[in-house]
Amino acid sequence: MRHMVKTAAVAVISLVAFSGSALARDQIRIVGSSTVFPFSTAVAETFGRSSNFKTPVVESTGSGGGLKLFCEGIGPDHPDITNSSRAIKDSEVKKCAENGVTDILEVKVGFDGIVIANSQQSPRFQLNKQQIFLALAKEVPGPDGKLVANPYQNWKQIDPSLPDVKIRVMGPPPTSGTRDAFLELAMEPGAESLDSLKALKKQDKDAFERVAFSLREDGGFVETGENDNLIVQKLEADPDSVGIFGYSYLEQNADRLQGSIVGGVEPTFEAIADGRYGISRSMYFYLKKAHVGVIPGLKEYAAEFTSSAAMGMDGYLADKGLIPLPEAERAAIAKAVDAL
Repeated sequence: MRHMVKTAAVAVISLVAFSGSALARDQIRIVGSSTVFPFSTAVAETFGRSSNFKTPVVESTGSGGGLKLFCEGIGPDHPDITNSSRAIKDSEVKKCAENGVTDILEVKVGFDGIVIANSQQSPRFQLNKQQIFLALAKEVPGPDGKLVANPYQNWKQIDPSLPDVKIRVMGPPPTSGTRDAFLELAMEPGAESLDSLKALKKQDKDAFERVAFSLREDGGFVETGENDNLIVQKLEADPDSVGIFGYSYLEQNADRLQGSIVGGVEPTFEAIADGRYGISRSMYFYLKKAHVGVIPGLKEYAAEFTSSAAMGMDGYLADKGLIPLPEAERAAIAKAVDAL
């Protein structure tokens, strides 16, 4: 795996200490991304029904929150797996290593699009990334190019083609991988499309990133926690609002919600799979190798997740909205799991 360097002495000492207390837990514990949560839960339930192991416990803590818990140490008091809707950061790898978590398997499970959706009772949005940035940024360039507090209160103020409704966007908190990816894939290129901010990036990259990654705090953007189902419920109750979440939640609620067209492309399974939809990302889970053979069923759970029956093109996770990996890549990942 690209980030991981095994420190053998620490890993062996940790494993010996862990083995002595193995009986403290006989059930897999999984934390992490709310976006990966429905896929991980589906695998856990299938695994519990089809194997002799207990059904794993899966918690939705957000990608950042899950990686924080995962990196706290080795042993039955710490999670075995964390789900993530973004790749692990170098700073998190360092924190893991400081706590003896040094031998980790990274498993890419598929792709997901980040949708900007609203109720089917309302007009459908057709947006570009510049408009998204102007709607959600804490500061935007004024008429003279200097930064000002975001003055836009209505979508139509940004562009006459947009709906005449108040800007109110519900989205994930800072601990969410969905938020990280949204900032990188939508807000940053939206900021860079403006001449004054493009020039700022050349002059002072840190100053540019502060602008590109800072969301407004005046009510135009509302954090709704790690429960994406809660955003869906709120969109039904408030048809004028817009929500940001993973594609799988849109697919599950396609009878009630509609995804905005971004850059001329509708967020569909096919458009995310072939890269035409411009706000899409890879999803992962991370597994502690030191827990394999100690926590019952850990390797077998990973094998179920990466199997063709689950993660394949016609697998049961595709039915839940997962955009599958190419078969050759999935098979290589399954082989790596088998080698645990």
